[in-house]
Amino acid sequence: MAPAKDMWRSSADLVVLSVLADGPRYGYAITKQVAAQSSDSIRLTPGVLYPLLHQMERQGLVNAEWDAVKSETGNSKRGRQRKWYKLSAKGRRRLKQRVAAHRAYQQLIESFLPAAD
Repeated sequence: MAPAKDMWRSSADLVVLSVLADGPRYGYAITKQVAAQSSDSIRLTPGVLYPLLHQMERQGLVNAEWDAVKSETGNSKRGRQRKWYKLSAKGRRRLKQRVAAHRAYQQLIESFLPAAD
């Protein structure tokens, strides 16, 4: 079952920050990690991921740096460029805040749900 779009939009930053907490990643690696951890329930498209990463970069939540990808011949000067994203100290604080807020919200909603059968 795929998550509702509205719920996903409000959690996209939390998901991306959480993935980056495990270490620096480039965009495609972020999408693959999110898909793997969600059993393919969440698929980040470039149209969603890159604007979110750019917004996070402007807010100081992530730092980005370009790195040359080695070509098949091993020459890094001829390879394409890949942008790596890394969680900043501010991003780690934001992640901690978002996790706490999410858990509090989850507890609140659970208090209204009927008991599981």
